[in-house]
This record gives sequence, C-alpha cells and structure tokens, in this order.
Amino acid sequence: MAQSAPPAALQKVVITASRTPQPLSTVLADLTVIDRDEIARAGVTGVADLLARQPGVEFARNGGPGTSTSVFIRGSETRHTAVYIDGVRVDSQSTGGAVWEQIPLDQIDRIEILRGPAAAIYGSDAVAGVVQLFTKRGQGPARPTASLTVGSYHTAQGQVGVSGSDDALNYSLSAAHGRSDGFDAKKPGASGHNPDKDGWERSSVQGRVGYQINADHRVDASLLASNLKSGYDGSATTDDENRHTLRSGNLAWQGRWNADATTRLQVGQTKSTYETQPSFYRTETTLSDYTLLHEQKVGTNVLTGTLERREDKLFNPATAFGAAFGGKRHQDAIGLGWRGDFGGHGLQAHVRRDNVSEFGGKSTGSLAWGWKFLPDWRVSAAAATSFRVPTLFQRFSEYGVPSLVPESGRNVELGLRWAAAGGEASVTAWRNKVSNLIVFGAPGPCVNSFGCYENVGRAELQGVTLAGRTTLAGVTLRGSLDWHDPRNAITDKVMQRRAKRLATFGAETVLAGWTVGTEVQAAGQRYENASNTQVLGGYGLVNLYASTQLTKGLSLEARIDNLGDKTYELARNYATAGRNGQVSLRWSL
Repeated sequence: MAQSAPPAALQKVVITASRTPQPLSTVLADLTVIDRDEIARAGVTGVADLLARQPGVEFARNGGPGTSTSVFIRGSETRHTAVYIDGVRVDSQSTGGAVWEQIPLDQIDRIEILRGPAAAIYGSDAVAGVVQLFTKRGQGPARPTASLTVGSYHTAQGQVGVSGSDDALNYSLSAAHGRSDGFDAKKPGASGHNPDKDGWERSSVQGRVGYQINADHRVDASLLASNLKSGYDGSATTDDENRHTLRSGNLAWQGRWNADATTRLQVGQTKSTYETQPSFYRTETTLSDYTLLHEQKVGTNVLTGTLERREDKLFNPATAFGAAFGGKRHQDAIGLGWRGDFGGHGLQAHVRRDNVSEFGGKSTGSLAWGWKFLPDWRVSAAAATSFRVPTLFQRFSEYGVPSLVPESGRNVELGLRWAAAGGEASVTAWRNKVSNLIVFGAPGPCVNSFGCYENVGRAELQGVTLAGRTTLAGVTLRGSLDWHDPRNAITDKVMQRRAKRLATFGAETVLAGWTVGTEVQAAGQRYENASNTQVLGGYGLVNLYASTQLTKGLSLEARIDNLGDKTYELARNYATAGRNGQVSLRWSL
C-alpha cells in the first residue's frame, strides 16, 4: 500500500513559488527542483541544456556552448521567463530575458523551475515562468572540494572550493576555469560560414557568507562573477568572438520578531556585458533591486507583504554602424500574498501593483486552489495575469519605438498529482494568452530603414504535460511527455523554434558499486521562421552516465552525450555536437 508523504520537516523546502520558504508538497504551482547531484551529472554543459531535460522546457542555440541561447518554458518567448540568482534578477535590456550562456553552471548548487505566470509575485518578466538559481551555502565543518573534467573537443575544466560553518558564521567560496576547442558553429554553405572551430573559455568565481547576529537576526552576502569568451561564425573571412561578463551580488538582512513574524531586506545588483570582436558591438545592462518582504503567520494562514524597487539601465557604445545610445527606468511595486490550508483544501492568492516610470501603473493577480481528496492525490486549479515591459533597446535603439506598450498575459491551468513514498505522477493542462506581443516588423516609425519593433502580435500558448517518477526492482525511472501548441494567434502559425511534442526519459540504478543511468530527450518538428516554411526536423538523443566512489571522498564520473551521433539542428544552419564524452574526478574532504 502506498505511503503518505513524509512530514514537512523532512521534505524539500522551496522558495520560488511564493518568495518565502515552504515545503515542496504544499506548493500549488507546477514546480521542479534540480539538486546538486543532478547538476554534477549534467557534465560540462550550459544551464539551458540542463533545463531542457525537464518537463515543459526546450531551448535553441546558435552553435555550441557560449553562443546565443534561448530557453522556452511552455512554448513562450525566452524573455517571458524571469531569472534570479540568489534572489537577484538577471536580465538583458538589449535582447530581453536572461543571457543564458553567461551563467556558469559549475557555480550553481540548486535550481528551482516554476512553470506558469508569477508576475503577481515577481512583477514584470514572469509571463511563462520563473527560474531561480542558488549558489552553495556552507554548512558543517570546513569542507574543501576539487574537481577535474576532460572530454571531447579538447575540453578541460577544473574547480576548487571550500565551504562550511563555524558557530554563527557560514561561508562558501569556489573558483573554476574551463576551455574547449569546440566545433564549427555553422554548417558548410551557410551565410557567413567560416570553416574553423568555435570554442569557448570561461573563468568564474562564487562567494557566499552569512552571519547569525543572534537567535533572531542574520545577515547574508553573495557574489557571482563570470568571464566567457566564445567563437561564432559571423563572417567567412574573420575569426569572430563573443565576450561576456556577468557580475551578480546581494546583501540581505533577515529578522525574526517572533515565531510567526519574519522580515527580510535585500539589496542586489547585476551587471552584464556582451561584446563582439573584431566587428565591434557592445551592450551593457545594469539591474538594481531593493526588496523588503514581511511574512506573518496567523494560524494556518501565511500573509506576505512586499515593497520593491527595480532600476534598469542600458548603454551601447558607438559602433561603425551607429551612434551611442542608452536609457534607464525604474519600477516601484507593492504586493500582498496569502496562503491558507483548510482541511484538505489549500488556497494561495497574490496581488501586485507596479508603477513603471515609462508606462504608469500595472496591476497583476493570481489565485490557486488545491484539494487533497485522497491521501496521495491532489487536484489543483489556478489563474493569473502577467506583463513584460519592452526592453530599453526595443524603445531607444535605432530599431526602437518609444510608443511601445507592455506585453500582457492571462493564464489558466488545471493539475492532477499523485505523490507517495514510492514515486509521483502529475498531469497539468494550461492556456496562456499573450497580447500586445512585441515583434520585429517592417520599416516604420523608427529611424532604421531595415525594420522596427511593434506591438502587433498575439500568442496563444496551450498544452498538456505528463510527468512521473517511480522505482521498480531497484531502478529509478522518470519521464515526461509534453503536447504544446505555441501559436501566433494573428497568423495561426506555430511560433519559431518551438516543438509541439517533447519527451524525456531517464533510468538509474546501482550495479557492482557503480551508479549507472541513461537519459533520452526527444523533440518534434519545429520551424525556423514565422511563416513556417523552413522546417527544423525532430530529433531524439540518448545519453549515458556512470559514477563510482574510488576511495573515501574521491569519486569518478563518466558521461557520453548523443550516443547515436545524431545530426540535428536547434537553429537553422547551425551545427550541434555529435557523439561526445567526458570523464571527471571529484574530491571532497
């Protein structure tokens, strides 16, 4: 007979669903947690590669790791996912959305993926979901760590770190460096193809420290810095290179006034740059956040109040093709939230009012309900509104139009979930309508004669996700199936680079002291262009991995990706990796 879920104290605690800690089993949203072990097994890949192995997520990339990357949650635009590192927002005011290739996966300890709009909690950007990445927090005696990875394409990466805690102080520090010769980013015959290898090189450092002032008050600070260089094909005659920098940091204080009242104040800033050479282009984004959040428990009810200020800045130096330009804005917001449990029923509601310096007030709301009608079964329903303000580039560049208005979304979804000690299964159906969609259109009111941004689009995103995990005869099995229909409601065409069918499967067991597993990832046909005339064929990839402990504290990991050496495209005329492998040694005291 299946057992009921364990007590809350023994369960995973997550932050992203409500911006405050809560047991995963009580979350009414569609949320996935990726832990440190799964991140380590992913190998030397990017954050987007790992996210695409989860239900409801796919990605596109113009070549190998380090090149332009987009992540689509539930078929929506990459800019419609709000991204945070240790609670600090990461976004580009040039392209819109996080620059995924900038984020060093080897410095991330845990990832939470929230599918579905959350603008009533986070404000602008959270139209399709939220991805929150957490760096490591020290705990226990000092624990030094080191790892070394070598693999195909002359890939090599090393990492060293130390973490721990001592009385009131906890700390974590890590540094990493890696490089790869890579492969030719574009296919022969494509425009701008240069028959060279387009590799990458990254250096990163992460630090986090916390101090418990007394039983009720503590302060925390964290910093993440990354430098990335990567090759790309922009011209057939030059060796083109991307140069990225990412700096993200925060300082936070948390005070507990009594057992039921907690206040948190956080100040954070992210700076990111993107530059190309030898054909010079550069863009600089600076984001600042000031957040005051109070949580008040009243019986089985949890009330939250949020005051937040966000500041965005963009600067693009002059190039041979245009003059320098920049812009800035701010958003001031107040939000209220409530969670309550009533017998087998749970309710969660949020409202938020954002005052955007360029557009005035914008109100959003969300309401979710769940009913545990049997010990291991729960049905849920949710509705939410959302918005995304135009990027500063979309308004102030030579392609920009100052009269652009924010994109707006309305989402409804239904879910059914079974969870017990032996596994879990869920089915989620949703429909998200996005209006005033910003697209790049024909020449018009902007100064550039090539084209201008405009609010003419309308998207209808709907789909169903099946996901499950169980253990049979010592083998842990997991999988998901997605049926998506991400459609431009004006043209009735499928949105670019998004598949209508996605599938994942994984199996893992222990044999003779080795943990061995396989991953299968499949995507259906996609289209490169908005008119759906350029087809990107479907594909299926098989990956294998294995690990064992050699001695106490020393482990060996091996991985083979794309076992069948499948030739496929994530973007038209751009190459992807063939069969490749890597071996890692990991040591910890």
